Amino acid sequence: MLSKRVIAVARSRAFIASRHAPGAAVSMSKGWNAAGSHLMRAQFHNSHLLQAETIKVPQMAESISEGTLRSWSKQVGDTVEADEEVATIETDKIDVTVNAPVSGTIVELLAKEEDTVTVGQDLFRIEAGDAAATPKEQKTSEEPKELSESSKKTDSEEPKDQQVDKATPTPPAPSEADKRSGGIPSEGPKESKKELKKESKPASKDDKPAAAPKAPGSRNETRVKMNRMRLRISERLKESQNAAASLTTFNEIDMSSLMDMRKKYKDEVLKEHDVKLGFMSAFARACALALKEIPAANASIEGEEIVYRDFVDLSVAVATPKGLVTPVVRNAEGMGFLEIEKEIAALGKKARDGKLTLEDMAGGTFTISNGGVFGSLYGTPIINLPQAAVLGMHAIKEKPVVVNGQIVIRPIMVVALTYDHRLLDGREAVTFLVKVRDYIEDPRKMLLAPV
Repeated sequence: MLSKRVIAVARSRAFIASRHAPGAAVSMSKGWNAAGSHLMRAQFHNSHLLQAETIKVPQMAESISEGTLRSWSKQVGDTVEADEEVATIETDKIDVTVNAPVSGTIVELLAKEEDTVTVGQDLFRIEAGDAAATPKEQKTSEEPKELSESSKKTDSEEPKDQQVDKATPTPPAPSEADKRSGGIPSEGPKESKKELKKESKPASKDDKPAAAPKAPGSRNETRVKMNRMRLRISERLKESQNAAASLTTFNEIDMSSLMDMRKKYKDEVLKEHDVKLGFMSAFARACALALKEIPAANASIEGEEIVYRDFVDLSVAVATPKGLVTPVVRNAEGMGFLEIEKEIAALGKKARDGKLTLEDMAGGTFTISNGGVFGSLYGTPIINLPQAAVLGMHAIKEKPVVVNGQIVIRPIMVVALTYDHRLLDGREAVTFLVKVRDYIEDPRKMLLAPV
């Protein structure tokens, strides 16, 4: 558009000069030179657009072929560095970030937020270049300045007798009524406009119909589309209820010894190892030892076969804004308290930040869910298929209990084990839960357990 304007200005100036001044050829050539510079710049810009690279939806995982475009981190015209986040795609398991492969400027977005995108689909276009370069907005703001400067030059090249004062408009010729009134414009048109405005005013407030009385309270409804992770969680949970022969057994654990140990060593552990000593590491260690003694609780069903495992991969349930995720602590059977605490803390942080990968959540042979952090007293956790069992921890409450024939107040936690009755009978399930209870009530037994 700019080049067309310059060409038009050049042609008009040259035509006028050819009629009134001998320097027409010079003016014409300068006008075309100005037009040519803009044309060259437009052609150069278009060549960059043709070189823009199209970025496609990346491979996310073998089992994931599509996702929902949750948000754009950049918009058209924004500059990005190499490996800087441009978009986020939500899948039924994790959020996948799409990064810029090179530094440059976003030229075009090829999908909208909340669209379903598939692997290999065109997502956006990027024009490679230095991300620190001047933004396009500054370039476009400079182009009108160049145009005004070129027009000023052509104006100054006109003969003085042909230049017209463009700042002062020509006053309109007075009408016959104005001439009779001594050159003073009449007020007739203004008065008629005022009368029309008065007539066009709406009716008074008294003429409005009375508003219907408002019903007390609110009856609004809000519909929100379920995100892919929530849809997948609901499918998995319902599948577990339909497939597994679930049964839950309960027990009570006296937390006095573990709480005393934690109180005695937590400051020292935090100072020397920079990790907080909690209850999850003790329960994870106790479950790993109990699973070695009751291998059926660490098994799974595949077709008509039972798969027993010599390793323990603990899935730890973590609540996130998008739903419940279960990152895996691998080979927990060979870890101590501090190693388990560090791994759980790292996985929990990644889950809350939305940085978990599929590798972090793949597998898992047994799950621990701690609903006690939210104040839950009792609950029946749902098995995470194809696993055989899940342990549910609950809140610690002081209760009166009988110890050596006397009633004393002790901190008690109720624990629940939901197990698949196809794999475990009641004897194995209850034995497993009692062993966990014994390890927690006297943590020193964990040091004496066979490896």
